[in-house]
Amino acid sequence: MVDQSNIIPLLVKMSLTVRLELFHFAFRAFTAKPDQLLEARGLQRVHHRILYFVGRNPEIRVSGLLAILGVTKQALHAPLRQLMAMGLIQDSPHASDKRGKCLKLTPEGEKLEAALSGAQRKLHAPAFSIRRCMKVSIGLA
Repeated sequence: MVDQSNIIPLLVKMSLTVRLELFHFAFRAFTAKPDQLLEARGLQRVHHRILYFVGRNPEIRVSGLLAILGVTKQALHAPLRQLMAMGLIQDSPHASDKRGKCLKLTPEGEKLEAALSGAQRKLHAPAFSIRRCMKVSIGLA
C-alpha cells in the first residue's frame, strides 16, 4: 500500500514535464472506454461532447450549444446531424421563436450518454469520494 502522506510534497517536487506526462496517461484512461463505445457506433469524441451537453441542458437551443462547445456552426453541423439521423438527439421548434431549434436526447441518446459518461464517473468516483475529499481537506489522506 502506498503511503499517501507523502503525495503532496512529491507532487510539488515533480517537474512540469512529469506532470504533463501523468496528465496524458490520465486523459488516455479517462477517454478509453467512451472511445471504445463511440467507435462501435462509428462516432467520435465530438459526438460524446454534444450528447453530454444536450443531456445536461434539455431543450437547449443550437446557439446555446455552440456557445458551450466553443465551435462554429459549420463544425457542429455534421456531427449533430449524424446524431439526429441515428435517433440519439431530436429537435423541436423553440416555443417563442419558431426559427430556433431546441435539442434534447431521445431515450436511446440518454442510454448512450449514460454509458459514456458513466464510465468516466466510475473512473473518477474513488478519487472524488466525499470521505477522500474530507480526509484531504483535514490533512489525513
